[in-house]
Amino acid sequence: MVKREKSKRFAVRIVKCCRFLQGERQEYVLSKQLMRSGTSIGANIAESVHAQSRRDFVSKINIALKEAGETRYWLEIVYESELIPKEMFDSLSADCDELARILASTVRTIRQNA
Repeated sequence: MVKREKSKRFAVRIVKCCRFLQGERQEYVLSKQLMRSGTSIGANIAESVHAQSRRDFVSKINIALKEAGETRYWLEIVYESELIPKEMFDSLSADCDELARILASTVRTIRQNA
């Protein structure tokens, strides 16, 4: 499953970003928010694999999509607060946007086939 592996790699990158925020910038509150939302995307995708029904699957994917939106928000906050470099922001936000597009497409396809 492509989106599961992409979301896992993204979560690892978020963990590394948060480690940077905590270690280099001494920023704990925003990094904790970013960590929660950024790793939750993949966790919900992983849960969706074992969904009990189509409705449960769509629910998990929708939650992952919402978490992607929240993650994008926190990335913007830490970047605009000058806590992460532009290169880090650009790379993480591009990956986050790609995950959001994949998740939105998945939801659309399921709804069209329902």
